[in-house]
Amino acid sequence: MRWESLRDQHDEPALFERTDVAPAPSAWARGTGRAGLADPGPEPVLGGDGGDAVAVEIRARSVINRVPGEAAVPFRWTVNPYRGCSHACVYCFARRTHEYLDLDSGHDFDSKIMVKVNAGELLRRELADPRWAGEPIAMGTNTDPYQRAEGRYRLMPQIIAALRDFANPFSVLTKGRLILRDLDLLEQAARVTDVGLAVSVGSLDEAVWRSAEPGTPRPASRLDVVRRCADRGLDCSVLMAPILPGLTDSAEQIEATVAAIAESGAANVTPILLHLRPGAREWYMQWLAREHPQLVPRYRELYRRGAYAPKPYRDLVGGRVREAARRHGLLRPGSDDTPRHRPAPAAGSAPAVSDGGSARGGEQLTLLQ
Repeated sequence: MRWESLRDQHDEPALFERTDVAPAPSAWARGTGRAGLADPGPEPVLGGDGGDAVAVEIRARSVINRVPGEAAVPFRWTVNPYRGCSHACVYCFARRTHEYLDLDSGHDFDSKIMVKVNAGELLRRELADPRWAGEPIAMGTNTDPYQRAEGRYRLMPQIIAALRDFANPFSVLTKGRLILRDLDLLEQAARVTDVGLAVSVGSLDEAVWRSAEPGTPRPASRLDVVRRCADRGLDCSVLMAPILPGLTDSAEQIEATVAAIAESGAANVTPILLHLRPGAREWYMQWLAREHPQLVPRYRELYRRGAYAPKPYRDLVGGRVREAARRHGLLRPGSDDTPRHRPAPAAGSAPAVSDGGSARGGEQLTLLQ
């Protein structure tokens, strides 16, 4: 495995080759319980062998990742404390990144979670390097930083505290309720820098949620996160993502979802139609053939030219969201067709990027602006 050497207890920074900055006093600490993750032991973790979900503890060489210059997203740097995600969303665009680890983009992505146990101390070191210019950092751009493993490893409090202490702007995109644990830290950070928060809720359909996003909190629970952030004076946006053709794209479903988003006190809503890249495409289509076989021909037609559905269809769905947003007060004052948002330099997370990639379509670029 390409990453096996990282399981050694040696910290070798790669982004900034500097060693004279002391790490944070405490590196990382487990919380209570195992978050449904087993210990794989010291033997190599092999791809495609099934089995229970495991947490593979690694010591990363670098934690601030540069987004490739060709990626059309409103941020240049990301931090991802985990690779793989137990949320197990069948459509997740980041699935293919597990193939870079010699693991598969299906079950391995859902169940073999790489945990960068030194992420907090490494981030402090990299933020302290004089070559770091203090640019916005986006989190949640690859896998969810508040997935279930975070309940055990508690990496995000260290990460947020480091960003707060360096007054470095950042954003977080999540489907997890664990972010509520860190609201005090987020409030502290928001006093000294720009903080962008967003929650992903594609629809309110519980049957689709149970099948397509089996490891995530229910949609209503995620909207409660938005509400509780708003109650604390923290603006929180909603990515209505992804909208699934034939499953959550009807005018009635969109109306109900936007109404609930507005009622939660969201700062804005941004629609994102499903896109299917290699890795995610194969896994999603297997799920579709199993759960909704009648839709397979439609998807083959919609996505026959690539990862994105045709622009007329994207415009149709986006128009439905804009109309619903207008009815429910989620449009920017004085605008007839643009969802309301609060400008923030710490741009949010794009659905089409992990540590690289690109986005397409205006609806995928206006995330937490």
